[in-house]
Amino acid sequence: MKNPVYNRVILKISGEALAGDKGFGIDFDTVNQIADEIAEVKKLNVDIGVVVGGGNIWRGRSGIGMDRSTADHMGMLATVINALALQDSLEKRNIPTRVQTAIEMRAIAEPYIRRRAIRHLEKGRVVIFAAGIGSPFFSTDTTAALRAAEIDADVILLAKKVDGVYDSDPKLNSDAKKFDKLTYKDVLNMRLGVMDSTATSLCMDNNIPIIVFDLTQKGNIKRAILGENIGTVVKE
Repeated sequence: MKNPVYNRVILKISGEALAGDKGFGIDFDTVNQIADEIAEVKKLNVDIGVVVGGGNIWRGRSGIGMDRSTADHMGMLATVINALALQDSLEKRNIPTRVQTAIEMRAIAEPYIRRRAIRHLEKGRVVIFAAGIGSPFFSTDTTAALRAAEIDADVILLAKKVDGVYDSDPKLNSDAKKFDKLTYKDVLNMRLGVMDSTATSLCMDNNIPIIVFDLTQKGNIKRAILGENIGTVVKE
């Protein structure tokens, strides 16, 4: 068996990915597939932190006419719903899991504490980080970058419903060019939308590589951790 290239990772899963083909809500076939893949990766003794989005339920920018802070807090709550669904699926596979939220809700999850999160990882538990960073005006991409820096992750695995980064939308442009490798400055200067600029800058400042890959392709999480050439790699 090949050895993993990365020993501690942040897996960023978009809310849209959790919706599967439904486009809205939680598709449990998709959640169970992700849980199966995480269970497979745990056999490699890799520490896994997961950041989940909430776009399948609510996006802050969807609240047209709403106060932005209120709309963003609703989005944070949506990520908690997704985190609990993933936790349930993982624990059904006997994978010990903890959900930590940036907004305290002790009845259902732990509050985010960096040292406790690292200890969970050291004990082999999957830690799911929910509720963003606890503040409005920041995306879950920024959460992934921040948590990766805080727990000393080797890489961010950016799981999407597309197989990498393109110069235009491949769904709309059949001639869209896929990039195999990019620098952080490429992403910022070309406005490629891999992550928002705050998250990209945070990764650049802390030298955290990003691998963008297709979550719908079974086995891709493991392939990324083993260092196989999939998706698009963003690094210095």
